[in-house]
Amino acid sequence: MILEYRFKGISPEGRLVQGTYSVGSKREAKEHLQKLQQKYQLRIRSVEQKRDFLYKVMVAGKPSVTGRLSAFSKEEVANALTKLGYSNFRINPVLLDLPVKPSNQDVLMFIKLSTTMLKDKMSFGKILGMLAEEQTNRAMKDALIQIENQLKAGAEGREVFMRFTNVFGKFPAFMLGLATRSGNMADVFEATSKFIERDVEIQKNVKKALISPMFAVLATLGAVVYYVVKIFPATAELFLQYDMPLPVMTMKTLQLSDWLGKTWWAILLLVATPIVSVIMWWRTPSGKIWRDKHLIKLPMVGHLIHKSSIEIYFRVFGTIYAGAGDNIETIRTAAEACRNAYMEQKIKTITIPLMLREGEAFVPAMEAAGIFTKTAITRLKTGQETGNILQAAQQIATYYEAETTYKMASMIEYISTFVGLFISIVITLLTVVSAEIATISPPSSGF
Repeated sequence: MILEYRFKGISPEGRLVQGTYSVGSKREAKEHLQKLQQKYQLRIRSVEQKRDFLYKVMVAGKPSVTGRLSAFSKEEVANALTKLGYSNFRINPVLLDLPVKPSNQDVLMFIKLSTTMLKDKMSFGKILGMLAEEQTNRAMKDALIQIENQLKAGAEGREVFMRFTNVFGKFPAFMLGLATRSGNMADVFEATSKFIERDVEIQKNVKKALISPMFAVLATLGAVVYYVVKIFPATAELFLQYDMPLPVMTMKTLQLSDWLGKTWWAILLLVATPIVSVIMWWRTPSGKIWRDKHLIKLPMVGHLIHKSSIEIYFRVFGTIYAGAGDNIETIRTAAEACRNAYMEQKIKTITIPLMLREGEAFVPAMEAAGIFTKTAITRLKTGQETGNILQAAQQIATYYEAETTYKMASMIEYISTFVGLFISIVITLLTVVSAEIATISPPSSGF
């Protein structure tokens, strides 16, 4: 969420100074204010954060009017209502305000609608105003309003959009900012929407291939544990009151149930502790690099995830190569967008330094990173020889899109089959164990 602040202070000449600024967090707000103090030698008197207020206006003989307004203080809202001719009203700050970050679909819808209206020759300022008015997500709505205001004030488009990376995402924000200074905004917006659509599709496929089967297996194992610990003993232990031998599977299952009942907390702790620790570590920069490095080495799906990241890299590279004007910035932005921290680290620590410090050509520097396939490097070399790197990048993205889409669909079916087979085997074993109880005949004298 973008936070807006207003400060008041005294200049070295003793004059009252007032200004506003937007940041992404309270920490950034404090750092920005310190920079302003040092740069202009200001003595800050007050700092106010813009927040939402709820108001209720009572008009004699008419239903009350309620609404929501963003302001730096309660007095501002009261002044605004007074100017509208109201005198009887109540104003209260919103106590719990948790705006939800817009989804990829929200961002994609904004870009697609903008593309359509840009092609109809509508001004971008009017587009921002219309879409902000219709937007239901508050974070997106506030972002569009602030972008419109800052662009009207003459701010540079790329700088403005990059302030809202937490709303749009880093690459979409970069592209939208780039579009504001390009000759054809509609084409850049359309290319950006293509990237987001493909990125969403890749994430969905990865979830289907890895996460969904994992949850299915865990749910099955959880059901088995519950059956063994709770349901099965309730039936089987009825026969323990008789001095009679029990079938092997029934006896083993009862022993397992007894052991799990006594040690379940220790087993849960032993399983949950490393999982939670690994997930927390994966959120750190070094953990992300380790995770993504080994993710692309997974059997069956690893090479497809790797090629999907290569596809995204060259799709982004090909989209911004012509308009960015800075090849190093293009390479860096594409690396950050490829959804693989290991690839990003290799490009930033090997490829870019080779080009900047040693003057290495683009293709040899990319090859030195050791993260691109032979097919990609060969195609880049051909593009370099013919003087058309842009076309080579687009061809690599198109080729890997076709390959990964087809193979990922087949892989998902393959994995789903194995998961279904696993669940079938587990259900069969539970059925056999349960059916074995039916073969037990307690002595008639016991009744």
